[in-house]
Amino acid sequence: MSLDRSVLAFAGFMVLLSVVLTVWVSPLFVWLTVFVGLNMLQSAFTGFCPAAMIFRKLGIKPGCAF
Repeated sequence: MSLDRSVLAFAGFMVLLSVVLTVWVSPLFVWLTVFVGLNMLQSAFTGFCPAAMIFRKLGIKPGCAF
């Protein structure tokens, strides 16, 4: 899996997790959804993505997934 797809999968997982936590644990977990969304938005404009930096250090290579 490429770095881009890994970041997208992680962001999607975090959004779904935060929705589940909001529904079943506490409505305050909606702020996790807000945080993930804002992080995705700023990453689109600035190119800075903490998750990508972490995945790169874990050995996931950028480039084509095929």
